[in-house]
Order: sequence, then structure tokens, then C-alpha cells
Amino acid sequence: MSKQLEQVRELIQLREKARLGGGQKRIDAQHAKGKCTARERITMLLDEGSFEEFDMFVTHRSTNFGMQENVILGDGVVTGYGTIEGRLVYVFAQDFTVFGGSLSETMAMKITKIMEQAMKVGAPLIGINDSGGARIQEGVNALAGYGDIFQNNILASGVIPQISALFGPCAGGAVYSPALTDFTIMMKGSSYMFLTGPKVVKTVTGEDVTQEELGGALVHASKSGVAHFTVETEEDGIELMRDLLSYLPQNNMEEPPHLECSDPIDRLEDSLNEIIPDSPNKPYNMYDIIHNIVDQGKFLEVHREYATNIITGFARFNGSSVGIVANQPRVLAGVLDINASRKAARFVRFCDAFNIPLVTLVDVPGFLPGTQQEYGGVILHGAKLLYAYGEATVPKITVILRKAYGGAYIVMGSKHLGGDLNYAWPSAEIAVMGPSGAIEVLYGKEMAETEDPALFVAEKEKEYRDNFANPYNAARYGYIDDVIEPRNTRFRIIRALQLLSNKKQSLPPKKHDNLPL
Repeated sequence: MSKQLEQVRELIQLREKARLGGGQKRIDAQHAKGKCTARERITMLLDEGSFEEFDMFVTHRSTNFGMQENVILGDGVVTGYGTIEGRLVYVFAQDFTVFGGSLSETMAMKITKIMEQAMKVGAPLIGINDSGGARIQEGVNALAGYGDIFQNNILASGVIPQISALFGPCAGGAVYSPALTDFTIMMKGSSYMFLTGPKVVKTVTGEDVTQEELGGALVHASKSGVAHFTVETEEDGIELMRDLLSYLPQNNMEEPPHLECSDPIDRLEDSLNEIIPDSPNKPYNMYDIIHNIVDQGKFLEVHREYATNIITGFARFNGSSVGIVANQPRVLAGVLDINASRKAARFVRFCDAFNIPLVTLVDVPGFLPGTQQEYGGVILHGAKLLYAYGEATVPKITVILRKAYGGAYIVMGSKHLGGDLNYAWPSAEIAVMGPSGAIEVLYGKEMAETEDPALFVAEKEKEYRDNFANPYNAARYGYIDDVIEPRNTRFRIIRALQLLSNKKQSLPPKKHDNLPL
């Protein structure tokens, strides 16, 4: 056998060894927990045969605590690139079979290398997290590795889409990388995130709490808002990532992908002409409207379990991606509060960063009152949403369906914050406040003196509705571009998107903005 052939055989053997990660025993243990390995996850995610791996032979450099006796090829993370539906993506997947997926100096080096390459070529980055945290044996070098990853997350923000999937633990400083990315997916039952674990919480605060209660998928999806999506299985999470990417451009210099659309542009939905209840206090389901107007009724919701009084997500109109923001009258009457404002503001800013037009569906009675909201900074958080709409330069189309009162009217993509085309249904009520509140302010003294207060209020409310709580007063001033027939909403939105497809708008030059945080 020639020397070259021996070298080739050695290479093949080393590759086989590297692909085993921490060894077959640990792979079996991973499978026993119902979890896939890092390479299995990448295989499911990418198009068949498209994965090209980098740094398979990298090993750690630590000699502390006998680490020099335990050296594993790849050092706990699989990195490289491939395609999803033919589109280039970069990916890293932490390997829990190698030192529990703990982050070392060299693991961080592998991750930052592909982050930098993804930015250079303008391709999305997907990180699959399954790690016990920093590798204790490496001390500050492991912490430095986290810092390097965070810095690259920050530099990549708004340049390329960044998606994090958690299919296992993510604790301590490690949580900040997913938090810095655009979308975070958590798996129920097996993934969790927290800065300090249950034992530390017990020691410091005396509070007894489980890992799931402290940082499980449902907690972060519904209470903290850290998780944008939850899934039942890893396969569901992989499919979700592939679906999500189909709405997004490769980078901030490109447009989102356009798909062929068989759903007629001029499809009329007669049910929308009767969907708004006669009583202004009666709710309806905003999802019914969204599913009726978008292509094939398909809507990928973001933050479904968090701040459910507002809806955010991706859909298509005539094959083109849009971001939808909509109040939900079925939850707290669609009122804006701290969490709803934060949720919508982050989504609006993402869409603006990646050239995705915004469609806003409005039915909002105002901001949630009360000391809890005021002490929690609802002013600042509401200002985030106002700021996000005001600085967005993508096409902005707003449709007011029913209520649009007070400051909430302005915040929800109004003409005054640069709305390009603002439509209203005939049922729209655009005013400083609702009729009942307005009558109390305007006629409080007369109400106390009248012999029949109920009749007086009814007459004055009708007068107020006729004069203010309708779309025509705003249309008279040009704040509403047109009052449209509800069943024609899909067609009007598509026409508006076509009209605005070449929109160009520049903001004043600045180092960066200083939005209220």
C-alpha cells in the first residue's frame, strides 16, 4: 500500500471517529432521552447531501484538571454550511455527547468563525443549542468565548437573520446568545433557559422551584417572552425553522423570496362584511380576518402564547412575504399594554431590518390603565412601538377595522407615523376616546342636572358617534386614504403592496438611534 493511500485511510478513520463525538455510549444515552445528536439534527434541517462541515479536527487546548487526557475531535460543536430549499444557510449544533456540550475556547472559535463567514456572504445563521454552559475547567477562557459569540450576534443583528433552537439545556451566560438572535425556538419538556438555576435560587431567595417552572419552554413562551415558538418534538422544531426561513430574505440587502400564488388576487370574502358585531363591546376573532385575507389562509404566528392581546406573524399576499401586526379583540378587548407593546415593537423592527412590508390590522380601545402598568413603564414600552413604526421605512399598510382611540390610534401604524396607505372599514371609530368616556368629559355637569340621564347619554353618544366615531372625519383630513368594503380587503392590500414595491425612503444620517428601552 502506498504512503498516500495510507494517509487517505487515516483521514477516513479520523472522520469516522469525529462523527462519533463523545462515543457510542453517550450517543445511546442521548437517544434514550428522546433527543437527537448534533449531526442528526443538521441532517434533518438541511437539504440532503448539502452539508459541508468545518473544523472537524479541532480539539480543546486545556490542561487543567487532567483535561489533556480527554481530547475529542470537534470539541463539542458541529459547524458548517448547507442549503434549505436550495438557499444557503450556516449552522452550528452543540454536541451534548462531548463534555455535556459545554463551551470551551475552541468551541467558541468554531462558532464565531461561521458567524463571521455568514455575515461575509450574507446568509442566515441557525444555532442549535444543547449545552450545560461554560466549561468550568477552562475558566475565563470559556467566558471569553461567550463574549466573542455575543459580539458577533450583535454585529450580525439586522444584517443576516439569526435563529436559535433549544433542544436541551441553556443556562448561565449561554442564554444571552439566543436572546440576541431574532427568533428563539424551545422544545417542551427538554429545553430550559435561566441565568441562575434552581439550587442557586433556593440558596439566595429560599424559593423552591423546578427547572421547568423556572425556565421551561412554556414559561418563556407565555410569561417572559424570551421564546418566540414552542414545539413538541425536534422534528417539529426543524420543520418550523425551514418554514420560517421561507418568509425571510438571505440578508438585509435582499428582498424576501417570492412564491408563485394560485390564490386569486381579487378573491372576495363576503363574510367580512358582517364580521364586526353590532355592539362595540362585543369581541370577534381577529384570526378569522387574517386567515380570510392572506394567501391560502396560511399564517405563521410569532409569540403565539405571549401578550395574546396582540398578534404578530408572517403571511403572504400574492406570493410576497409580509409581517402582520393585529390587535386581538378577544383578549383584553385588544388593548395595548407593556407586553403587547414590546412584542409588537420587536417584530416591527425585525421586519423593517429585513425589507418585509408591514400590514397592520387595527381594533384598539387604548392603553391598559392602572398603577401596575404605569409603574412598569407602559409609557416607555408604548413608546417603543411608536418608535418602531415611526422609523420603519418598509411599505406600511394599515387597515382600521373598528376602534382606534387615543394614543393607541397613533401608535398602530397611523398616517402620522409614516403609514403609506391607511384604509378603514365603514365600521371604524377613530377618536380621542370612546363615546361613553367622551360624554362624561364633555357633558358631566349636564348629565348630573338632567331629569333622564340615560336618555341624555344615549342622545349625546349617538351625536358623538355621528360626528367623530366613524372613518369619514379622519378621511376628510386625509389621515385615511380610503374607506374600503371589508370583503375587498385582500385585493386592496395586494394592490397597495404592488404600488409600494419600489418605495425608497432614507432616514437622517446618525451613528445609531436611542430608542426608549
